[in-house]
Amino acid sequence: MNEAETRAELIDPALKAAGWGEIDGSRVRREVISPGRLQGSGKRSKAEIADYVLAYRNHKLAVVEAKKRDTPVGEGVGQAKAYAKKLAVRFTYATNGLAIYGIDMQTGEEGDVDRFPTPAELWDRTFAVENAWRNRFAAVPYEDKGGTWSSRYYQEIAINNVLEAIAAGKERILLTLATGTGKTAIAFQIAWKLYHSRWNLQRGVGEASDASLRRPRILFLADRNILADQAYNAFSAFEDSIPGSLVRISPDEIRQRGRVPMNGSIFFTIFQTFMSGQTQISVRPEPVEGPSGEALRQAQGERTNYFGEYPPDFFDFIVIDECHRGGAADESNWRGILEYFAPAVQLGLTATPKRTINADTYAYFGEPVYVYSLKEGINDGFLTPFKVKQIATTLDEYVFTPDDIVIDGDIEAGRRYVEEDFNRIIEIKAREEYRVKIFMDLIDRREKTLVFCATQDHAAAVRDLVNQMKTSKDPDYCVRVTANDGARGDQFLREFRDNEKSIPTILTTSQKLSTGVDARNVRNIVLMRPVGSMIEFKQIIGRGTRLYDGKDYFTIIDFVKAHHHFNDPDWDGEPIAPDANDKPYEPREPREPMAANANEEEGVPAVVPKRIKVKLRDGKERSIQHMMATTYMSGDGSMMSAAQFLESLYGALPEFFKDEDQLRAIWSAPDTRKIFLSRLADKGFGHDQMAEMQKIIDAEKSDLFDVLAFVAFALPPITRVERAVSAYQQVHAQFSDRQELFLRFVLSQYE
Repeated sequence: MNEAETRAELIDPALKAAGWGEIDGSRVRREVISPGRLQGSGKRSKAEIADYVLAYRNHKLAVVEAKKRDTPVGEGVGQAKAYAKKLAVRFTYATNGLAIYGIDMQTGEEGDVDRFPTPAELWDRTFAVENAWRNRFAAVPYEDKGGTWSSRYYQEIAINNVLEAIAAGKERILLTLATGTGKTAIAFQIAWKLYHSRWNLQRGVGEASDASLRRPRILFLADRNILADQAYNAFSAFEDSIPGSLVRISPDEIRQRGRVPMNGSIFFTIFQTFMSGQTQISVRPEPVEGPSGEALRQAQGERTNYFGEYPPDFFDFIVIDECHRGGAADESNWRGILEYFAPAVQLGLTATPKRTINADTYAYFGEPVYVYSLKEGINDGFLTPFKVKQIATTLDEYVFTPDDIVIDGDIEAGRRYVEEDFNRIIEIKAREEYRVKIFMDLIDRREKTLVFCATQDHAAAVRDLVNQMKTSKDPDYCVRVTANDGARGDQFLREFRDNEKSIPTILTTSQKLSTGVDARNVRNIVLMRPVGSMIEFKQIIGRGTRLYDGKDYFTIIDFVKAHHHFNDPDWDGEPIAPDANDKPYEPREPREPMAANANEEEGVPAVVPKRIKVKLRDGKERSIQHMMATTYMSGDGSMMSAAQFLESLYGALPEFFKDEDQLRAIWSAPDTRKIFLSRLADKGFGHDQMAEMQKIIDAEKSDLFDVLAFVAFALPPITRVERAVSAYQQVHAQFSDRQELFLRFVLSQYE
């Protein structure tokens, strides 16, 4: 009896007898936990698929790993445990249909059991302590948006962990998930369950009927308009089912109405709007039992910023998007908003594990209730892997020589101008022209590309250089999107994000697009300015990680040595252990808020210092040279050079063949060659990696067989032309003229 027969005749009936799929609210399904890491050419590593996932009351409670009847029951224990860890379920089972082996992942108890538990039994074992709000949350199914949305395993864990924390009365909650993993979708599902379960600040259960419990008021708070707009659109299911429930708070609307909007259920705004107002003052939050709203202002005898026009207990639940960027920073003016709305349960969303630079975020919210890293996302196949092209030129630094010409400004003799100085203090047009030509030659010019520049002026200069070198006839092939571009830039960005449109193809920017751009088809990210912050570096990398059909990887073209961040222990690391000296967050007196006319997207200095402009002497720009190296993100999250890749490949090859004759035999038959290449891809040696290996050993005109033979046995690679000529010379005399013509055709196709 094979596995399929074992499942159909033995395991399925046993689960049905326990009530799974029979009792209302219970489900049994085979689940693709993760689709497998992208390997290139549309291929993936082996998917992780659980034979059975047992769910009850919209909660996954257990995994069952099935093996065929004649296999020992313990054969599936390893997989059962691995899948249970992945899905964060407490119970897991391995079975061959004749016996059942059960494991409690929490207590470590395991052993043979005589039957599968019923849905109610498994629920009670998982949740030993009854909680009324947990039960109410569980009764609300996920909103699938008409079947267009399905949850990923880690998203369900994040949602459930947040709701469990809320049910337990926790008031400050943190989620740490890599950019591109769907934090906004997670926030939406949490809000959906809170709203439809009628949870609110009173948190009373059983004190009133469902109909009389007030629905919560929820605030989504971001620091960029594009993030608030994206969230507003992502929450559209609320508006579809309850018209008027969504409210986008904007300064213009407040000024027109003369007051902040209060009618609605889900509110969206940015920190800067809330910090605005007719009078720029700081507001200290009152205790929950103190006066609020207008009464508070009258008692103080002063007007507040816009957020102060709401009572402190107006919002029941607040989502702070990208909270590591300032919303929870002690030095931030924005902290006053969070403190003012202290009664609300606050959920912080961040992509950055705990580090010194954002320790205050963790001090405010506490340790995250769930962490999902960039490495996990790439290895699972939910994010796109990347390669990095590190480029160094002979003009990365500059010292003035008298044969160059100073067009404008005062050059400092003997000073070494470094990357941080270029396009801020000093401009050399020939240097930028050279860099633009390099990356334009490297990319497929039809692919969507983001270019990060030093300043808004630099972004304009690079835009113009790209358009001078383009082959497209469209005048908007490359556009600038910065604060100074206003509504026009926002329109360009919307068109760039539209995957049905190919124009604009390249965007240049300085700061604005380092976060919040969910353009899924970005294939190249070009760094032409230093990236000093690890947080910003991870955000920039996140611009390319979103999945898209036919997108197996994206490329980072690095002119500024930003790749050094990959060597930092902070790069995609686990959260650091809590320090015994870490102090709990203590509210501080808010500092002066930002000026009313401060730019809400990009800081623009009031006075732009005059830059030195230098023209290189005639012919000097032709002597600029560059070097380039390519690295890959390995399965453990570290960056691997091409040489390291070769070494790792060499170490893996003995698993597949013993000698050259065996390799030749495997390669000669299409069936065994296909299986062999598939196994190599599962080990991380996919099409793109093998192609890079060909470049390393100067074998781009050779067969992949030659690459493998060189790595394993140091055999010099032979070009396809040389192999075809050799084959022709050996056999052509045996063929007729017509056969020889066909032989030549076949060999030309091989070449």
